[in-house]
Amino acid sequence: MPVNPPPARKRVLVTGATGFIGRALVPALIEQGYDVRAATRTPTVAQRAATHVEWVQCDVERAGDLDRVLRDVDAVFFLVHAMGQGARDYAATELRVAEQVRDAAARAGVERMVYLGGVAPSDGPRKVSAHLRSRLRVGETLRSGKVPVLELRASMIVGAESASWQIVRDLALRLPAMLLPSWTASRTRPLALQDAVVALVRGLTLPLPHSAWYDIPGPDVVSGREILSTIAALRGRRVPSVRVPLLSVSLSSWWLKLVTRADFSLARELVLGFEGDLLPEDARYWEEIDYQPQWSFEAAARQALESEAFRPTLRGFAGSLEEAMVQLVSPKLK
Repeated sequence: MPVNPPPARKRVLVTGATGFIGRALVPALIEQGYDVRAATRTPTVAQRAATHVEWVQCDVERAGDLDRVLRDVDAVFFLVHAMGQGARDYAATELRVAEQVRDAAARAGVERMVYLGGVAPSDGPRKVSAHLRSRLRVGETLRSGKVPVLELRASMIVGAESASWQIVRDLALRLPAMLLPSWTASRTRPLALQDAVVALVRGLTLPLPHSAWYDIPGPDVVSGREILSTIAALRGRRVPSVRVPLLSVSLSSWWLKLVTRADFSLARELVLGFEGDLLPEDARYWEEIDYQPQWSFEAAARQALESEAFRPTLRGFAGSLEEAMVQLVSPKLK
């Protein structure tokens, strides 16, 4: 009786493999039995960080590089972005890169792409920040090509190296008191990094006859104010605060220059996106992949804070000293 050969292992290209999401996604893909080709501008540095990965040098703005790294690839994860990378007009750069990858994937015969994008504001187009507008345009551009694209839209992803997480944790832990502008009343549904990775990996096997997008909401609806108070409480402190509704998002974002260790231009763009609610409300995707997010915001925040202890840096040590000084003068939780 003839025996059917086992199905060939799928080869997956991860662009942005050394970024916050990519570093978590690559080992998860390997664990699930995929052959992973990881694209980065500096593969020799990346190779020290992960094994069982085919690291390749790639500048996603070069069509020749893309044609080379997409050869014999079944699926692509699009995780690159230009904001905070020194690009003067990051939106134009992101759109150009999306067009390059879209067309190169079609030439290579890629079966599907998975793109992690941003959620559309609940208040409609009027409240879309430049950053979120760029994320949505990238998704539209990728989905306009011949290769089926699965676009997953998330709000804040909670993890120790996430830029949006770094901003809120610094605001919560490095200020002895805070003026709360109107944007801290805006609501969102944060998603733990661990749950985001599951969503991405399972996106490879979801039936996808044509391009589609889904929200991937976290389990909790929280305001900016609740995010800050939860983080502070996890460190045993309370942040005295005064609401200042007339303090605009743009004006209040300048606090970040004094407080956060995240890149200021990146941090300011992210905060500008909080002008309205960012509520990915449609949870159909979780049903489609037979999974429900496992991490509450509090649990994800606790994990992110705990993992910082394993990444000591000189900059982090200086920040810890500042936080310790703030802790001395801050009210404690009873």
